[in-house]
Parts: sequence; C-alpha cells; structure tokens
Amino acid sequence: MRLTLFLLTALSFICTAGLAQTLQQNSGWLFFMNTTKINNKWGAHLDVQLRTADNWDYLRNFMFRPGLTYYINNKNEVTLGYLLNESFTQLKGASDLKLTEHRIWQQYIYKHKISTILTSHRFRTEQRFIERNAADDLFSQRFRYFVRFILPLEKGQQNFEKGPFAALQNEVFLNLQNKNQLNGHVFDQNRAYAAAGYRFSKKFDLEAGYLNQTSKGLNNSTMNHAIQLALYTRF
Repeated sequence: MRLTLFLLTALSFICTAGLAQTLQQNSGWLFFMNTTKINNKWGAHLDVQLRTADNWDYLRNFMFRPGLTYYINNKNEVTLGYLLNESFTQLKGASDLKLTEHRIWQQYIYKHKISTILTSHRFRTEQRFIERNAADDLFSQRFRYFVRFILPLEKGQQNFEKGPFAALQNEVFLNLQNKNQLNGHVFDQNRAYAAAGYRFSKKFDLEAGYLNQTSKGLNNSTMNHAIQLALYTRF
C-alpha cells in the first residue's frame, strides 16, 4: 500500500511540475454517479456533474454522461457511453455564452483489494466534438487514467458494507489528437482528490472532499481548488 501511495503521489507531482504562470481559482463541484446491473453481464452507467465558475460565481459546467456496461467478471468491466458537456460564460458588458461539447467515450475498469482497501483503476478514451467561439469546431481525442482507493475506517471489515471511509484518487488526462489546437501539449490536466465519506448501505455512499485540478493552457496554467460533494448509488 505504501508503494502504491508513493506512486500515486509521484504521478501527481510529475503531472503538475513545471506549471509556470499558474492562475489560482476556487470552485464547487456536485457529482452524482449511478451504476445499475440489468443482469449478470449487462448494466447501465450514469453520472451527472455541476461545476461552478471561479469563486462560486455561477454555474460553469453541466455534464450528463450515460453509458452501457458489460461485466466481464467481478473484477473487470467495459463501458461505452456518450457525454453532453455544456459550458456557460458570463462576462460583464457582453452577452452570456454557451458552448457545447459532445463526446463518445470507452472505458475499462479493473477492481481489486489491497488488504481491506478497495482499489479501482479506470482507463478511458474520449472522442471530443468541441464547439468553439469564433472558430471552427474541433475534433480531438484524449486518454485518461484514474486510480481510486477507499479505506474503511472501522477495523475488521473484510467486506465493506456500511460505515465511514476515506477516499483518495488521482486522474491524469493526455491529449492524443489535435493537441496544438488545444494547449499545444500532450499533458492536459491532473486531478488529485481526497475525501471523507459514509457508506449507508451496499447501494449508497455520500462523500465530501477537496479536489486539486491543474490544467495546462496555451499561455497560462490553472490550478483550481474545488470542494466536491459526491453521491454514489448502486442497484
């Protein structure tokens, strides 16, 4: 476990190192995710996210992401899905602006345990159809790697079904196509997250935590300090 945490920390440091001229922001994120098993092999995925602009000024992003999952076995699953991402901008002296991005995405998840710690790895590819203001729309592809640990805080829980927990995760984003029209780099962003939560049952988790999002731009980089409230349901 110590080696895994070291590698996670090192990955976060490598991805955020060298971000000169970094702009600081503060925001709030609301995250809901549901997974529903239709039968032993098939299931449905849905996550919905709301994100504020800097200093919680207004709703910046609305994201709606459904998907269809195939369960290879208890540890491995693949999902194909779609995402609608609407970004809103409010500028003084200018009309409000809404830009829409559509994505097709594919992911593979591998789950296992390290002692009593629930561990999951997610590998996701995205095909992005990005609407841009005063410019031609852009098609791009991106790769994301995500790792998450859930540590039950009550001792002796081999099968974690109820109680408090701590969560630690990291996700790195890499541009695969048309990076020069985005930020000019393969590295896009990194998200490191730590939270405390409570599992009410096998079907329901609630957690709150701090998310550090570092994004590479064409001219500047941005570090976003986000407070996230997350709700997970499983049926």
